[in-house]
Amino acid sequence: MAAQTRRNTLVDIAAEAGVSVSAVSKVLNGRTDVAADTRTRIAGLLRQHGYRVASRLGFGVVDLLIGSLYSPWAEELLRGTVEAANEAETSVVVTTVHSAGEFTGWLDQATARGTAGALCVLHLPGSRELQRLAAARIPLVVIDPPTEPGDDIRSVGTTNWQGAMTATRHLIELGHRRIAIISGPAGLWASRARLDGYRAAMQAAGLVPDETLIRREAFTVAAGRSQTRELLSLPQPPTAVVAGNDSQAFGVLQAVREHGLRVPDDLSVVGFDDVPVASWAAPPLTTVRQPLAAMAATALRMLRSDPATAAGEPRHIELATMLIVRESTAPPPT
Repeated sequence: MAAQTRRNTLVDIAAEAGVSVSAVSKVLNGRTDVAADTRTRIAGLLRQHGYRVASRLGFGVVDLLIGSLYSPWAEELLRGTVEAANEAETSVVVTTVHSAGEFTGWLDQATARGTAGALCVLHLPGSRELQRLAAARIPLVVIDPPTEPGDDIRSVGTTNWQGAMTATRHLIELGHRRIAIISGPAGLWASRARLDGYRAAMQAAGLVPDETLIRREAFTVAAGRSQTRELLSLPQPPTAVVAGNDSQAFGVLQAVREHGLRVPDDLSVVGFDDVPVASWAAPPLTTVRQPLAAMAATALRMLRSDPATAAGEPRHIELATMLIVRESTAPPPT
């Protein structure tokens, strides 16, 4: 914009915010010597008028919002984000967000300091949050959305249904018929898709899934262990288990050892994710490779693209899964 027009706009913004033009200029240029509440108010007005507010953390900053940092799954997402950000000469700010309230807290901070955009893992912002993001001109991409996103949200996921179907079909081809599944929480989109993939493979093979072999639990080692204890105590225990993720699968391995049994001699096990430690398990884990690092990198590239000019691009991208066969699966015991 022309210098005089720009000056006039800054004067208008200063008047609307009830501050001096100098204060507006400081916020525009990323200065921090303005009170936090005032800075937030001015930054919002600047963005509404089409200005790109400099971050006090420096240029090229994106935010990664994730529920927990303490798992191999999270480590892979972090690795993918950081590697892609390095290639784009961008810095990453990581914040743990477990709830809508914590998302709002992060949004207050991000609006005050500025950000080039947010990658949000397993949290789908509500309409009010989306309105605030739009007003602050903060683009968003959701990684592994917990529910199916609408057309107003860009997201990256993986072929959960296909992955679980392939894992179950692998066990069927080995000769297993009593195949259990420990699915994830019922409210998660990925959990439902994996359970549907399991059912599809069983039905395609002419097998009726035994409902006593279908379990829903958290994606944790403890959940996999407790559910497997129950499965092995059934009058007719399964000969194979499809776990909802690798952490659950590690719990399955623990429970099998507690019962004095062996994998895969007595029970075959398939995980989901293929985190690096899956190949270090005893025995090395057969699992469905979910391209976690690539999902994060793809999300970052989507974030850096201009949504206003991406009318022909997909709003949701699914990356392919792949079955990695190792030593935790074999034909059922005779």
